[in-house]
Amino acid sequence: MITNAIPVPSVYRAPIRPDIVRFVHTNMAKNKRQPYAVSDKAGEQTSAESWGTGRAVARVPRVNGSGTHHAGQAAFGNMCRGGRMFAPTKVMRQWHVKINLNQRRFATVSALAASGLPSLVMARGHRISKIEEVPLVVEDKIESLVRTRQAVNTLKSIHAYSDVEKVIRSRKTRAGQGKLRNRHFRQRRGPLIVYNQDNGIVRAFRNIPGVELVNVRHLNVMQLAPGGHLGRFIIWTESAFALLDELYGTYETPSSMKKDYQLPDNIMANPDVARLINSDEIQSVVRPAMTKHTKRPFTQKKNPLKNQGIMNRMNPYAQVLRRAELLQSNKKNQQRQSSFISNKKCK
Repeated sequence: MITNAIPVPSVYRAPIRPDIVRFVHTNMAKNKRQPYAVSDKAGEQTSAESWGTGRAVARVPRVNGSGTHHAGQAAFGNMCRGGRMFAPTKVMRQWHVKINLNQRRFATVSALAASGLPSLVMARGHRISKIEEVPLVVEDKIESLVRTRQAVNTLKSIHAYSDVEKVIRSRKTRAGQGKLRNRHFRQRRGPLIVYNQDNGIVRAFRNIPGVELVNVRHLNVMQLAPGGHLGRFIIWTESAFALLDELYGTYETPSSMKKDYQLPDNIMANPDVARLINSDEIQSVVRPAMTKHTKRPFTQKKNPLKNQGIMNRMNPYAQVLRRAELLQSNKKNQQRQSSFISNKKCK
């Protein structure tokens, strides 16, 4: 089922930015919330008014009447028994958040690039030790599968079913009131299957625990990085994998399916910071060569604020500034002397 050699799309060279992915995922998750609020009448469905001053009690409203336990009790206030809450929640709250289009695309390509690194995929908890290669690309014939039995056999043949078994073992009863709200169980995420044409593939895989499916044209961070964590295990069909260069473009040509879109550039050409710091070019400056007599690294201990030569070596422009200061001071001295002589002549 696994395809032959196929070129890796340029999107896998995009910069991996966990900060952008986490930010976009957080705001996209807000767009799925359902508005809720307490009743407008809650806590205020009683006749009560303050007794005023003079009775040595607080001036909060109190329930009218007599002969019942509730008569005379404080009402309405958020500190009262049976009172309304402070600042009651309203359904007109701003529930949805607008996210910049380019930022959403950046998060998507960053999540795609992270899915091509086995270390990040394994760090996320996926079982891919027997997978031949990441990213995993299979033939287009799986898009025509209809039966769940066929889908399970396909996952076993490409050694991806161990990730499904992990999901089955992780199924636990949810703690809290979510059990009463159609969220009785919680479980891990399994592989994400990305297809090009739905010829029955959704029907075949939808009942397998943890397996999710998405069309390659509708990729989003919620599925590529669940919880805002990079490294989702993705199974691609061959046609969907080949479509990525048209969707997101390359570093030479822009996308043909997204208007005026190009892949984001890396800030650093070499992201291995440790290797840069330990390179000979940087270490030769940080740790200068040994002196002949002491056999120790030569270290500069002179204060550049007090030693003009050291300051000139560190900042060549400091010499220009120093010369300008001297000229200015000489000019002031000459003016002061000339004014002193003229005053003396006047006397």
